[in-house]
Amino acid sequence: MRQFDYSRAADPASATAAAAMAGTRFIAGGTNLLDLMKLQIETPERLVDITRLPLRDVTATDEGLMIGALVPNSDLAANDIVRRDYAVLSRALLAGASGQLRNKATTGGNLLQRTRCGYFYETNARCNKRQPGSGCDAIGGFNRIHAILGASEHCIATHPSDMAVAMRALDAEVETLKADGSSRRIAVGDLYRLPGTTPDIETNLEAGELITAIRLPKAPGGRHVYRKVRDRASYAFALVSVAAVVVVDGGKMRDVRLAYGGLAPMPWRDAAVEELLRGEAPSPALFAKAADTLLAKAKGQGENDFKIELMRRTLPAVLGEATGASA
Repeated sequence: MRQFDYSRAADPASATAAAAMAGTRFIAGGTNLLDLMKLQIETPERLVDITRLPLRDVTATDEGLMIGALVPNSDLAANDIVRRDYAVLSRALLAGASGQLRNKATTGGNLLQRTRCGYFYETNARCNKRQPGSGCDAIGGFNRIHAILGASEHCIATHPSDMAVAMRALDAEVETLKADGSSRRIAVGDLYRLPGTTPDIETNLEAGELITAIRLPKAPGGRHVYRKVRDRASYAFALVSVAAVVVVDGGKMRDVRLAYGGLAPMPWRDAAVEELLRGEAPSPALFAKAADTLLAKAKGQGENDFKIELMRRTLPAVLGEATGASA
């Protein structure tokens, strides 16, 4: 690990001001960043410790729920309001990592964790995300866990977060503070960038911009399902996952919200799939059509071709569970 400067922020404003300098990173739980620093994949010149900032509350509001960016994943998963009204989020959190990591990892950090692509972690490999312009060894290489949607010829890595998939299904927004003192809200779907020609730029955050909270709208009701398909039962990233919130009223799906993990460089959502389902009576044939719509533009890279068929089976199964209809 290379030498770096360290400071502890006393308040959010001083944190963002300090982090606006080039080569600076925030650190809280550090469950991802410290690993990257040890491997010299990330070599920040300065770390700004934000662990003492007052961002650890989960608060019901007139709009819905406000979650401080430093709330540990384990605390958020166990929160009574989250378990009752936003169950898909609790289930997604409990499906991720291990108990020890969930105790340390923060809500804001979970959203910003970086890909687990093996070529990104191997400094002798070509990786446009780690070293822009060097190439992508995953294309034509060992790409079993890689993206089938939203990728580019420059990067096919997937986003690893389970929590972010549920957040996107719940229409979450992140609240941020910029280095100039201004704040803004960003929909989780707009927080991330697809790789295009610049896979090293993963989010739309500005230099020094700090996530201070995540806001969820009023509880959507309905049935909540989080299905994660992985190589082993725990401590494994998703091959594919689905977060579903479905409200059935009068035998028809009045509201449908679906987000997907393991498929793309960001938590994925497809409005066409939800529009197809909304207002319709649940049926296996309709669920199969929804999967076909989702996967219409899917492109395998050889070893990950199986993900297309895997999601073709997983999505109908989740919709069947969420509606009480056979898939």
